[in-house]
Amino acid sequence: MNIPIKTLQCFLTLVETENFTRAAEKCFITQPTLSKIIQRLEESLGETLLIRNNQKVELTQAGQIFEHSAREILGQWHRLQEDMSNLSGLKTGRLRLGVCPMMSSLIIGLLTSYRKRYPGVELQMYEYGGFGCEQALLNNSLDIAFTALPTTHETELVNQPLTKYPLLACLPEGHPLAAKSHLSWQDFEAYPFILYNEDFSLAKLISRLSRKAGVQLNIAFRSGQWDFLATMVEADMGLAILPEPICQKLSTSKLLFRPMQPALTWDLALIWRQNLPLTPAANALLELSKQKA
Repeated sequence: MNIPIKTLQCFLTLVETENFTRAAEKCFITQPTLSKIIQRLEESLGETLLIRNNQKVELTQAGQIFEHSAREILGQWHRLQEDMSNLSGLKTGRLRLGVCPMMSSLIIGLLTSYRKRYPGVELQMYEYGGFGCEQALLNNSLDIAFTALPTTHETELVNQPLTKYPLLACLPEGHPLAAKSHLSWQDFEAYPFILYNEDFSLAKLISRLSRKAGVQLNIAFRSGQWDFLATMVEADMGLAILPEPICQKLSTSKLLFRPMQPALTWDLALIWRQNLPLTPAANALLELSKQKA
């Protein structure tokens, strides 16, 4: 069986886009050409990998197995290319970096320094929630990622803590809780709560800590956008908990912020796979983050 790397790339692009037209555009080939590539792949394997319908493309059971292996193979190929390119030092290469959307403005300084120090390295950034970053690392689609601790796959991932910020309760002006100097988990029980999307590390942290305190949050809405989340709080649609740097960006809004008791922190870190050596480009980012810390 001889399957070209390009075929694996086309297959995974099709899986990600779930559409032949969009996948062909991203692969810079025509749709008929992509169809022929996938057909030859299925004939070579003797298995149907995809279910085709008018709306989207879905994986068969064989397709799911093949997807996992294809990602691992492409990840190893990427690492081999990086190692060979940097035998004489980090001059060129590609860094596949995962970033949680809420962290983007907080890491820009580190990324700017990285670009200045290693201008020949191509930064490929992918936005995921914390859990999404973990999954992408585990299937070898990323080299390293920024996220918030704790991780879900603690035994399979290594982390380098970066910094931590207080988490503050967010409520609208005139709210009955506004008179309190601190808020506890029990204060949230009587009110709707606005939480981040389920794949966000912060959402998992808030859910875990509230349950530990014996409180069942009344989750009314979820959002992956902190500004929309804050807008909903301002409209008195519920309460929320936000990292202090985000609260500072909202200082001109009609919102009030109160510390939690006991105090909560948002712990940011770089994470990578336990059983895979870092690529030279990823290791350079890790070392630079230690210097900045």
